[in-house]
Amino acid sequence: MSGRLKSPDLSPPTVPVVKPTFLPNRSASTKLRATWLGHAAYYVEFPSGLRVLFDPVFEDRCSPFSSLGPKRYTESPLKSLADLPVVDAVFISHSHYDHLSHGSVLEVQKHHPNAHFFVGLGLEKWFKSTGIRKVTELDWWSTAKLELSAERKSDDGSPQTITADIACTPCQHTSARGIFDKDTTLWCSWAVKSAGKSVWFGGDTGYRQVSQILPPGEDDYGEKFASLPRCPQFKQIGALHGPFDLGLIPIGAYYPRAAFSAMHANPFDSVEIFKDVTAKRAFGIHWGTWALTMEEVLDPPRQLKAALKRSGIAETGVFDVCDIGESREV
Repeated sequence: MSGRLKSPDLSPPTVPVVKPTFLPNRSASTKLRATWLGHAAYYVEFPSGLRVLFDPVFEDRCSPFSSLGPKRYTESPLKSLADLPVVDAVFISHSHYDHLSHGSVLEVQKHHPNAHFFVGLGLEKWFKSTGIRKVTELDWWSTAKLELSAERKSDDGSPQTITADIACTPCQHTSARGIFDKDTTLWCSWAVKSAGKSVWFGGDTGYRQVSQILPPGEDDYGEKFASLPRCPQFKQIGALHGPFDLGLIPIGAYYPRAAFSAMHANPFDSVEIFKDVTAKRAFGIHWGTWALTMEEVLDPPRQLKAALKRSGIAETGVFDVCDIGESREV
């Protein structure tokens, strides 16, 4: 098998990168507005005025070393985290370097000192060791409430309090930042609801485990593999916290399947997750930034359309992919 694998072609053009734009103030929209910042990083503007950031990593390499490890083949759409107008909350899915960056979280705190960080079990200590104090650590199925006073005013002119209901939800993955800390901190997904609008962020997750090495063209969702178990937690998330107005669901870093299926969803898995969590709309994440596995860099959106078609879902307008830096309203 290894003799047949080849590295993906990273030469441009790959995924378009556009300059992001953000709302001028907290009351500028009545819809959810989501901006993809590359890989798993998303900035979401809620109509309540809440502004949240998921898995911010803006370094050139997702690695503990500045000169080693996977290097970006698409640029960050932000010149500086100061370009984000406001960040109220930051959600971290797990400790892998493509989802948790020491430099990026310090930059968020520098430019947005009031931002509150939400992390999985075991990560609070790491954040506090970096000097970040506004941290809430949660276990799966635990909940929290965020309240903040903003410049937005109520009808009577008094300051309006923005609130959000937050749930730490499961996923199927792993964690580590070094050789000796594997699975010592929790990997998770997040559900965030504010003023009746809800977002589920999948972070990084598998869905099934396809352990066999399949010949080219064989479908691991075919009848031969129909009995493979599926992670039940996504249906539980949908039942307890759904339906969601928007799902941010990983679609990349999946090939070869025998090596990665247990912890990385491919687009066919992603569509099943989308249905399980009862999301009304979704955008694909976890692709288009670093070559972490062997699929071609534009294969995830192609496979996503095929997976949607198989499920009888429209190929556009329901579960979409965006340009890096692009904002879409839901």
